[in-house]
Amino acid sequence: MREKMPSETSKELSYTSEVRVRFSECDPLGIVWHGNYIQFFEDAREAFGRHHGISYLDQKAHNFSTPIVASKCEHKLPLAYGDVVKVKATYIDSAAAKMVFRYQILNPEGQVVCTGETVQVFVELGGELSLTLPDFFRDWKIKVGLLDE
Repeated sequence: MREKMPSETSKELSYTSEVRVRFSECDPLGIVWHGNYIQFFEDAREAFGRHHGISYLDQKAHNFSTPIVASKCEHKLPLAYGDVVKVKATYIDSAAAKMVFRYQILNPEGQVVCTGETVQVFVELGGELSLTLPDFFRDWKIKVGLLDE
């Protein structure tokens, strides 16, 4: 599990985690069913959040949730039961009140098997969409070096 620090030009922050493909994630042919790749993205996003201090529980503590409003998944190669794969979640910085993540899944041989992207928005727990960056998220972006004070 490696971390990449934000670069001066790209304004990205990443975290790579490992996932072992479970039997229940495979279809009758023994390969991962296509819908489960989105779950791998979710697992990687949660690991990113825990590692970088912006988990779902952190968001909830500030009275926000971040539902996904868009997702994209492109399949390149199959995965099989028992494979241990690396899933890289990269936060793509944006001035808008949203979180964009890009994903890359690598098989045990290091080949790209899937790429994707999700977009999340900030919604107050009462149900109101936030059109501006919440203070806690702005503070987080400053803390990790994605935003100047």
